[in-house]
Order: sequence, then C-alpha cells, then structure tokens
Amino acid sequence: MKQELLPVWVGQTNGSKDVVISSRIRLARNLKGISFPSFADEKQLAKVNQEVRRAVQAKSDLGLSEPLQMEELSPAERMVLVEKHLCSPQFIEQPHLRMLVFNREQTVSIMVNEEDHLRIQTITPGFSLEEALALANRVDDFLEETLDYCYDENYGYLTACPTNVGTGIRASVMLHLPGLAMVDQLKKILPALTHIGINIRGFYGEGTESIGGIYQISNQVTLGQSEEDLTNNLKSICRQVIEQERSVREALYKESRLKLEDRLCRSYGVLANARIISSQEALKLLSDVKLGSELGILPGVDNRTIMELVFLTRPSLLQKLIGKELSPEERDIYRAQIIRERLQRKNGGEF
Repeated sequence: MKQELLPVWVGQTNGSKDVVISSRIRLARNLKGISFPSFADEKQLAKVNQEVRRAVQAKSDLGLSEPLQMEELSPAERMVLVEKHLCSPQFIEQPHLRMLVFNREQTVSIMVNEEDHLRIQTITPGFSLEEALALANRVDDFLEETLDYCYDENYGYLTACPTNVGTGIRASVMLHLPGLAMVDQLKKILPALTHIGINIRGFYGEGTESIGGIYQISNQVTLGQSEEDLTNNLKSICRQVIEQERSVREALYKESRLKLEDRLCRSYGVLANARIISSQEALKLLSDVKLGSELGILPGVDNRTIMELVFLTRPSLLQKLIGKELSPEERDIYRAQIIRERLQRKNGGEF
C-alpha cells in the first residue's frame, strides 16, 4: 500500500490557527436503481464497486488512487486509514465489498458502500470550509458525469439516513478546545449546540470521544437549506465557540498564569524526557504543549511539529512509521522516543 504517511493538511494553518485544526465536507450519494448498502445483496454491492471504479478511472485528472478493497487489507492497515481520517471507524468494521479511494495529498477520499453507496469527503487545513466545499463539489461533479445518482426533484439527494436527505452534506470543523475543557464549560456548550441543530463529536467523528481536547463540530440537518447556508451557519456557530475558547484562555492566563505555566511546562518536560508513554497520555500532554505554544509560553515548539506528533503517535500509524508490528509495551517505548527526538530536533531541547 504505497502512500504518504501523513495527509498534507496535518499541521498546516489557514485561519484561526490557534483553535481550528481542519475543515471537512462530506457528501452522501447513492446510485439510482440499487438498494442502499444495508439492504443490498452482494451482487448489488459489487455493482456499486464496479461503477465507482469505472467512474474514478474515467476521471484521471482528479488524481485519485487505484481503489483499495478493504477486505484485502490487514486490520492494522485499515486502522491506519482511520487514524489518517481517510475513512470512518464504522467503515472498517465490516470490510466485505467496501472500497476506498483517495488522492495523493489525502485531502479527498471516497468511501464506497458504507451507510450510503458513496461518501465523498474533503479535508482542508484550518478554518477553510469554503475551500473544502469547492473541492468536494468539484469531485462530486466529475463523478456525476459518469454515475447516475439517486435524486428527487422535491427532496434532493436520497440517502440511507433521513437526516442526510436533501443536499446530503455534512460539514464539520475540528477544534482544539483545551481552555473550555479545563474550566468544565463544555458541559454547558454541548447541549446548547444540540438544540440549534449542531453536533459535537470526538476526534474521529460520530461515535468517538474527544482526544487531547480535540472536537469536531458539524451540522445535523441537510434538508431545506442550501450547501452555502449550511456551511455559513456552521461557520457562525464555530466563530462563537472559538471566541469562547479564546476568552477562557485569556482569563486563565491573567488569573492563574503561574499555575497554567507550571502545568504546560511540566507537560513539555515529560514529553521531552519520558522513556515510556501511552497513547492517551501523549495526546493529553501534546494538547497542553499546543496550548503553551499558542499562548507564547512554549515558543520553541511549532504547531506543525505538535500536530504531526498527535498523528504519528497513534497506535497503527506508529507501527507504520517504525515498519513492523509492535506489542503495546514496544509502542509506548517507541512513542516516547519519537516524541523526544522530534522535540529536540525542533528546538534543541530548549524553550
């Protein structure tokens, strides 16, 4: 499986870089005359694979890879794809007759035969929903030249889940919210967002938990609104959350500066010197160091280095980096070594 280890968007910045990590657009599409995946038989699922493969090969200018059949990959290889955000955790749970296509930059991926026949996904760095939407529409338009989508004049694109009917779009923004987590304000924000049609999910999307204070905020409803309206509404909500996070950070820095500096510098110290470290502890400490970098407390560590470490220290990507299968204890040892080396290489061990 020849591919670059990390997507190009990891660690890049493009607006509100202190809080926003990336922007994502996902389009749900289905082929006319074929049952939704949960009701389709093997012959129908195989036909979807065939049709999508034909469409991808006909559009070589999209720069898409040769489709990967999930059942031909090992569990570890499939998990690497999840850790790179190329597909959902649910997608790899039942790999039979499921297929994945992505571009070299890994900013575009297409999940075939998940909940819908196609899940077209684009990810761009920072607060850049318009760019992600433009890229998703470009891929969608190219594929629609070859594929016959299931579309109704009154309802729009028809999908397996009623909440996706209409535009079939799910827009999301990945945010780093350590300040709100520190003061326990997220418990108040989450229910309020739900009431206005916004979901907040974990690091890998639906059904996952936050890791290192990282959350994904997305729209719930797709029917009755245009793609532009949906993305603009999400942008407006995200701006409010971003400002709340910034306000909390400012208050913590003014009111508890010494305690905050002590926590963040201790986190850096552990990462720079630990010989054994678990995945969860690494992400928690990297979240602190990222906050310290943004606040100017740890100026020697840049955002790209931190975000690369967030990804490279995940269990399957770590094994991909090392080039062999590792036991849990070996992963903890290699993880600590990689973090030490990257931090020392970046700032000579000083901050």
